[in-house]
Amino acid sequence: MDKIPLTRAGHAALNDELKKLKSQERPAIIAAIAEAREHGDLSENAEYHAARERQSFVEGRVREIESILARAEVIDPSTLSGPIKFGARVRLIDEETEEERTFQIVGEPEADLERGLLNVQSPLARALIGKDEGDSVEVRTPGGERSYEILAIDYS
Repeated sequence: MDKIPLTRAGHAALNDELKKLKSQERPAIIAAIAEAREHGDLSENAEYHAARERQSFVEGRVREIESILARAEVIDPSTLSGPIKFGARVRLIDEETEEERTFQIVGEPEADLERGLLNVQSPLARALIGKDEGDSVEVRTPGGERSYEILAIDYS
């Protein structure tokens, strides 16, 4: 079984989501199913079917999170330094558009581009690993070849 790298924040967020699903979502779904059953014929009861569908989704997500947490390897970026590694916050500038962006390289379960959390398996993250400030990286993206300059690396 492969380990799944996670930052401490990503691990905590998954634990919080798991607790919420188990302590809030499950009881709410059980109550909704019980209420829908009181309305009679289940074969034509849309509320019952919606509650069962929601229950299926929640139970699947619980299993998924439990599996991730069981295989998680929490990496503390603050103990790292030097060239870019997992957990690094990297400030880049697109050499073509001059647009600056900052990304943190994180595990797949916590990746979220909108929040600047870059999946360690993504083409950009793979290109950045091992590079240092001042280096340029070429990345093949669906939109074509992109070139970035690394402005800063931070592990705090």
